[in-house]
Amino acid sequence: MDVEFETCDVFTTSRFGGNPLALVYGADGLEAEAMQAIAREFNLSETVFVLPPEREPADVRLRIFTPGMELPFAGHPNVGAAVMIARRIGHEGDQLILEQPAGHVTAWLTRGAGGLPVAAEIEAPRPLTLGVSFDRAAIAACAALPVEAIHVNAHPPLMAGCGAPFAIAEVEDLELLAAATPDILAMRQCFGPLASPPVGLLLHTPLGVGRRRARMFAPLNGVVEDPATGGANVALAGLLLQLAGGSALALEVEQGADVGRPSLLVLAARREMDGTIRVRVGGGVVPVSRGVMSL
Repeated sequence: MDVEFETCDVFTTSRFGGNPLALVYGADGLEAEAMQAIAREFNLSETVFVLPPEREPADVRLRIFTPGMELPFAGHPNVGAAVMIARRIGHEGDQLILEQPAGHVTAWLTRGAGGLPVAAEIEAPRPLTLGVSFDRAAIAACAALPVEAIHVNAHPPLMAGCGAPFAIAEVEDLELLAAATPDILAMRQCFGPLASPPVGLLLHTPLGVGRRRARMFAPLNGVVEDPATGGANVALAGLLLQLAGGSALALEVEQGADVGRPSLLVLAARREMDGTIRVRVGGGVVPVSRGVMSL
């Protein structure tokens, strides 16, 4: 059995920047175990399997795998898949609807001078959900930082998500953020006992009004450090709006420079009439390669 694949870089306008993504087509007959094995073979933060939709009004169905687990939702796979699928099928509309376990995700396409999609914005499938708080010292140990590096005036380290859960903590400054290193044993001790552990740990620090720098570690799921994490940063934008109050918040997040893949995520959070918070994330997508995998 042969399956086609493509790769692209997401949350960038330059090849070999951003977060790499693999898309696998024609995998309708594969079981989850085979998909997981393929994701381990690519060894990227996520691999997307593109399948026929099962529920209206979706255009396609996605299954998203890290090297270690399947995710119900992730930001960079949706942004990348929207652009790459639209280019592949010659989609002429401005939207694609992507079905996945967390729900339907709408993607809005941006086209370049030649008419081909070059960027996408998606809305996370679920409103912001806040979970348990974490001990400051335990989170500091997860990042091999002194306890004083974890800033708690804005918010304690906590779990948050808009379709997939992440542990989120603010770091005191850029120097400490750059010094962070994931400690697998500390993460197992902190996150392992949880019934629904986080996908990974997002650390962030402010750069100025409306801009932050972030790093995301998920070694327990096969990703030592992710260059650009849509799912974690939509949770961050939602959390910041929750803390600030008001009806809307715009945020740009730099990520990936520490692993040589600078990325920029553009986020917009809004508060609905019922008080729930919804978040969008977008960025550029650059095609890189295509090929065939024999199974």
